[in-house]
Amino acid sequence: MNGKFWKYVPQNLELEAEEDLRNFLRYLLAHPTPGSAGATGTWRTLKPVIHVDKCVKCGMCWLYCPENVITWRPGEYPSIDYTYCKGCGVCSSVCPRGAIEMVVEGE
Repeated sequence: MNGKFWKYVPQNLELEAEEDLRNFLRYLLAHPTPGSAGATGTWRTLKPVIHVDKCVKCGMCWLYCPENVITWRPGEYPSIDYTYCKGCGVCSSVCPRGAIEMVVEGE
């Protein structure tokens, strides 16, 4: 190539990044079926609560939830399906802003 390299310059960085993320979420990630271990029942002792005033909508909780009970889309706040949430606390531990608090069930 005689020292010449082709360099990609995005036309619309924000739009292309959003499209890349959408494709990544759709095609490259595999998640279990929501609540693959079954409904939680009454045995959960702690449950995660999302504080939207701290949430930056990054989706880390969604990405790491082992039960796939967190629903999230880029630019939106996540939501939790408590029917299947086991209260494991993974979402809380991976949240970079500490926006997910584990509280005693029933509070």
